[in-house]
Amino acid sequence: MLASFEATPDPRLHELMRSLTGHLHAFIRETRLTEQEWQRGIDFLTAAGHITDDKRQEFILLSDVLGASMQIIAVNNGAYRDATEATVFGPFFVEDSPLIGNGGDIAADASGTPCWVQGTVRDTEGNPVPGARIEVWEADETGHYDVQYPDGRVAGRGHLFAGDDGSFRFWCLTPTPYPIPHDGPVGALLDAVRRSPVRAAHLHFMVSAERFRTLVTHIFVRADPQLAIGDAVFGVKDSLIKDFAGQPAGTPAPDGRDLGQRTWHRAQFDVVLAPAR
Repeated sequence: MLASFEATPDPRLHELMRSLTGHLHAFIRETRLTEQEWQRGIDFLTAAGHITDDKRQEFILLSDVLGASMQIIAVNNGAYRDATEATVFGPFFVEDSPLIGNGGDIAADASGTPCWVQGTVRDTEGNPVPGARIEVWEADETGHYDVQYPDGRVAGRGHLFAGDDGSFRFWCLTPTPYPIPHDGPVGALLDAVRRSPVRAAHLHFMVSAERFRTLVTHIFVRADPQLAIGDAVFGVKDSLIKDFAGQPAGTPAPDGRDLGQRTWHRAQFDVVLAPAR
């Protein structure tokens, strides 16, 4: 069986196909997989393909809940000095997010409690990385991303650029726990194995700059009780858990924004980028 790949001209494809086939056959032998179970597996993948469209990626959800996404990240983002750790990308990133500028608001009309996030982007020597592009996206307080709504809204996402001193700041929503989409085959799988679909509260970041490794990560809310229960996609890392300090109604906002009698939160996230390989 493995010999059938010997004529593969691409060395990397040759390696991948031999390894994949070898592990797949070993799995079948080890579990004594039945024909009915194999067919159910094919039906599962077929259903995942049918539910996937330009706004929903069931195969990314499957990769996430099996821990494959985090394993890929671990293999490809080895620790480098004090560089910020990476975590899962998730299925809800969208290109061409609005430019909000430093001090802007990614929330738009999304529902939730206001949150002020500030920080710096630096290299592992402590030098600022001016002009670093910072993409941010998140769910609203009901647990939905803008792309999950049918009306074409753009909310809960945006990008900005670090200042000359590497600093950045923006308004967003205080993250809350939410379930990943579980009305499809991945949700049925989680239900069958009695696993929760709930993700710990988080805010997505993607930070990029020339000569640096692009960082895809989250920050998590230290006070979130879901952290003690678990994260459906295994994305939590201790270094990414941050304080989201509650601010009583009437507390002056850092930029003078009038929040009326609304409570809000603030968080600090200092990003350290590893050099490109």
